[in-house]
Amino acid sequence: MADLTRLTAAELAAAVADGTASSVEVTEAHLARVEEVDEKVHAFLHVDREGALAQARAVDERRAAGERLGPLAGVPLALKDIFTTEGVPTTVGSKILEGWVPPYDATVTRRLKEAGVVILGKTNMDEFAMGSSTENSAYGPTGNPWDLTRIPGGSGGGSSASLASFQAPLAIGTDTGGSIRQPAAVTGTVGVKPTYGGVSRYGMVAFSSSLDQGGPCARTVLDAALLHEVIAGHDPLDSTSIDAPVPDVVAAARNGSVEGMRVGVVREFRGEGYQPGVIRRFDESVELLRELGAEVVEVSCPSFDLALAAYYLIAPSECSSNLARFDAMRYGLRIGDDGTRSAEEVTSLTREAGFGAEVKRRVMLGTYALSSGYYDAYYGSAQKVRTLVSRDFERAFADVDVLVSPTTPTTAFPIGERADDPMAMYRADLCTIPVNLAGNAAMSLPCGLADEDGLPVGLQIIAPAMADDRLYRVGSAVEAAFQARWGHPIIEEVPAL
Repeated sequence: MADLTRLTAAELAAAVADGTASSVEVTEAHLARVEEVDEKVHAFLHVDREGALAQARAVDERRAAGERLGPLAGVPLALKDIFTTEGVPTTVGSKILEGWVPPYDATVTRRLKEAGVVILGKTNMDEFAMGSSTENSAYGPTGNPWDLTRIPGGSGGGSSASLASFQAPLAIGTDTGGSIRQPAAVTGTVGVKPTYGGVSRYGMVAFSSSLDQGGPCARTVLDAALLHEVIAGHDPLDSTSIDAPVPDVVAAARNGSVEGMRVGVVREFRGEGYQPGVIRRFDESVELLRELGAEVVEVSCPSFDLALAAYYLIAPSECSSNLARFDAMRYGLRIGDDGTRSAEEVTSLTREAGFGAEVKRRVMLGTYALSSGYYDAYYGSAQKVRTLVSRDFERAFADVDVLVSPTTPTTAFPIGERADDPMAMYRADLCTIPVNLAGNAAMSLPCGLADEDGLPVGLQIIAPAMADDRLYRVGSAVEAAFQARWGHPIIEEVPAL
């Protein structure tokens, strides 16, 4: 049989279901791949070998007993280290939670287990999901499998790198301002930010509660749809969870077509700061949509130019509140508790030692924005911009079915290049942030390689809230057309490995 690590999740699930390969064989193949290459890539923070094999054996036993298996049963997955996992460390990429072992599963974790998905381990990430490069992890950066000297995106760079290096066929990420889509774009993979509230946040360590959203990461649109179906749906444990049927994303992925659709090109997402090779691949994607039968129109969303500034007031404000729980008193790291210091001193010493520079920067910014005398000028004004962004989307979607844009202004940049320039780092999420502010759904999928550096470029597709199926309908049509043109998937081999 072909190398199991090169098969899609759908192909692996079919092989397990018909007995061509056992889940244990599939899992062992991926664990061997992790052992072979992850020392170079550093996609994983924790590999749960024993737990993964136990889950795989359980799937094989269920199949042998004649039980009907789910559509992804027996398929391995890499889980971003922001979801709690009972009995397995969850660090959120931070020293302040180093060694913490949760006593419960996040809803996403539980649903994966119930579906028979085999969790290989926890992936590296920017600390508390704050970053665009996975350089802010307290445990060191992850490399991009296309070029290990470059970033794999952030904050979920470990998840995207595990896919691009064939260590896992599926992964889970979270997207607060683009942290699923941006890593997907720079690693040549597929990443989906579902409608806000479409996937439960229970057990997902909070960064910015009104923006955070978990979602599927994969190497194909169909695989992402199959995973989306597993993790989505109402959860009474999450007060922001949408109590409505999940759109039929799998059917949309299997029957992709843009025939008769109106596609809007966002005027504001190009110009200064955009790499020429990125714009060329995007323009080719727009022309491809026309060839496939879509009507393409230009759409203006003027408030999008203000979205980046609004995001970097709203997200830090919410994180300053959410991270107040890490006080050294209840769980996690504790520094200086020698009986001579007050609780306030212990808390201060612990936060100084446990939080990294980017987390401290955002907590301080958010605390300032929420402080007396500044709330209305900063946080209040940012929320007004958020409303304008939502209204721009509403006007656009009254005229078009989906919007498209580049996912990121540039391809993957070298590790360390933007370390001393936070604003340059923040601009990596320029195209993705408006979606989070409005709560809409979006996908990134590969649309080619940039001429300048031969690195992947992402096409972003944006749909209205609860119209996630449109992403998969358009995405699968574009994916099939590109692969027919290229003669193969964009990821055949891993250049750096």
